[in-house]
Amino acid sequence: MFLLSKIFWLFAQPLSLAFLAALTGLLTTAAGLRRIGAGLGLLGALVLFVSLFTTTGSYFLQRLEDRFPRPAEPPLTLSCIIVLGGAFENEVMASRGGIEFNQAADRFIEAATLAKRYPQARILVSGGDGSFSGTYDGDAKASAAFFAAFGIGPERLIREEQSRTTFENARNTEELLTENGLSNCALVTSAFHMPRSVGLFRTLGLEVTPWPADYRTSGTVTLGFDFTQPSLNAQLTTTAMREWIGLAAYAYGGRTHSLFPGPAEPAATTDATPR
Repeated sequence: MFLLSKIFWLFAQPLSLAFLAALTGLLTTAAGLRRIGAGLGLLGALVLFVSLFTTTGSYFLQRLEDRFPRPAEPPLTLSCIIVLGGAFENEVMASRGGIEFNQAADRFIEAATLAKRYPQARILVSGGDGSFSGTYDGDAKASAAFFAAFGIGPERLIREEQSRTTFENARNTEELLTENGLSNCALVTSAFHMPRSVGLFRTLGLEVTPWPADYRTSGTVTLGFDFTQPSLNAQLTTTAMREWIGLAAYAYGGRTHSLFPGPAEPAATTDATPR
């Protein structure tokens, strides 16, 4: 399932769709199907234009980011801080050493901040190697050096090193929370990723305090044209599309109870674990 999702996304992301539409259009035109070829070429151009020169990606990413705000008042106590991986550049670290982050670095910065605020809380880092090869250290393993640099001892860490998807993050984390007798947890992940993450945890019967980080939008985006930053627009469109597809797939597969989980939804009452 993991490899299938990787392969699917290789072809489903906007720039890939635009390329495939254009290529198929050329081939069908060469085969004499000019109307079909022209239609496919137009479709590819439209996908490319929307991705590069509109705020569509930012707008729909903002919808995700706004779904779960940070708590107006921080909790009085926390027994654990759950951090979902995806922030370390593990391939770069494997060859160059040190600590290297990608755009999601705020996940671990927020986790370190919370760890200082709640010195009794355990820190559960969930994240294995999500690469095709599976030959690199995952975020759970890589995070030990990061937290040590902030004076947070290894005795506070619980490392979940097997997960490669968000569903595996939630399922494996549930098992570790049970083993360690932990509840009353904050969940730290990217703001746009929070609806899907909370939805998965709720399906497993776990209520967490959402603590979003790694915002990619200003919160004031409206739909329109934007010719100032085409490469960034394409990146935001890709991120938004991937997350909305993930939400739809998890809802359709029964792994979450709704397409767009929100703050008012109750926790699941069933003991069944989705597969």
